[in-house]
Amino acid sequence: MSLRASLTSAALLSPLVLSAHAQTPAAPLPTDWSSARLSSATYVILDPQLVGPNLLGGSDQTSVLAAMRRDAGGALKRRYPGATISRDAASPQAIRVTPVLQTPGALLPWLKLTARLDFALPGGERVSVGQEFSLWSVYQHQSEAANFVYDQLALRLP
Repeated sequence: MSLRASLTSAALLSPLVLSAHAQTPAAPLPTDWSSARLSSATYVILDPQLVGPNLLGGSDQTSVLAAMRRDAGGALKRRYPGATISRDAASPQAIRVTPVLQTPGALLPWLKLTARLDFALPGGERVSVGQEFSLWSVYQHQSEAANFVYDQLALRLP
């Protein structure tokens, strides 16, 4: 087989391989991951996590972590008014939620951070909902920055 024939075969097969790969279904979501279940669920907001370089000083970091916990719960309650936000981590049917912020390498307005809500469902399944935000877009919301971020994530929920 010549080099030209090999390249032609590869060129003809590559769209088939790519389309087959693109049509491969994603892993199915847990059955508990439905609007009906989430709208009446009990949520426990676990300790928030900052991942990446520590760009904040002591009191600023404490304030950000407190806002992440408070505003993640607030966003879930606004999205699902029938839901309950609880502090009882021992509740067996509660959905445990960990707010996570992946920080960029520096505090420059054009860099992005990733915000995520990690859900641990009572059956042991895990689901994460995340989104990237430019630091500038978050900064523009000032004291409501965490509300803005977690409200945007809540819009991605079923």
